[in-house]
Amino acid sequence: MGYTAKFKVWRGDDTGGGIEDFNVDVNEGEVVLDIIHRLQATQAPDLAVRWNCKAGKCGSCSAEVNGKPRLMCMTRMSTFTEDETITITPMRTFPVIRDLVTDVSYNYEKARMVPAFAPPADLAPGDYRMAQIDVERSQEFRKCIECFMCNNVCHAVRDHEENKTTFSGPRFLMRIAELDMHPLDTVDRREVAVEDHGVGYCNITKCCTEVCPEHIKITDNAIIPLKERIADKKYDPIFSIASLFKRNKQGRQAAPDTPHATK
Repeated sequence: MGYTAKFKVWRGDDTGGGIEDFNVDVNEGEVVLDIIHRLQATQAPDLAVRWNCKAGKCGSCSAEVNGKPRLMCMTRMSTFTEDETITITPMRTFPVIRDLVTDVSYNYEKARMVPAFAPPADLAPGDYRMAQIDVERSQEFRKCIECFMCNNVCHAVRDHEENKTTFSGPRFLMRIAELDMHPLDTVDRREVAVEDHGVGYCNITKCCTEVCPEHIKITDNAIIPLKERIADKKYDPIFSIASLFKRNKQGRQAAPDTPHATK
């Protein structure tokens, strides 16, 4: 049984814009992206929207629906009442290109900063072995479809544009945690997580976890364990003493021989 829904859709580009009102037909079983496509076909042929798979796996159609970051292809119209006005706006954290399309290049720049997986140099590809428990630990993080809604909703960059230079957001802190948990990886990324990716900006409000369409426990299973490993390295007394002895040993080895004083 169809009905006519009231939509408010943001229209504009990087120079400015605003909300426009539309009345659009809705059929049973449809999702928000269906309605946006119908709007393009019948009333606003120049409406810009990014989408690809329409199956919740490409992450392309991220937008804010009634103020909450969602995948439009996975947001059913049955979620709303027939007399409800539905507002669609672009993701707020990223610069608008046009209409509902935002520039998410910030995320790809941060992705390139994450040190890659580095197995032991003498380990041949056929010799890779992992216990099932190790597979399961990081498998959850590999469900990420890079919709960037977690980065969009993270207040550390959503409300503070200046932090983008020093903070990579939940998506890439999760990536660092995933690699750090890999039993065959040889890179210690803890200092990088602090200095280059700004893990200290995260105050674990779990807003990233709440909007994740893949239901990844980003905060509990990735960021908090990462913070704990960083704290272990920085504050563990045994580690600190061992590091001190190591530095002293390296200093003695590097110091040049001092000639004996002569009378």
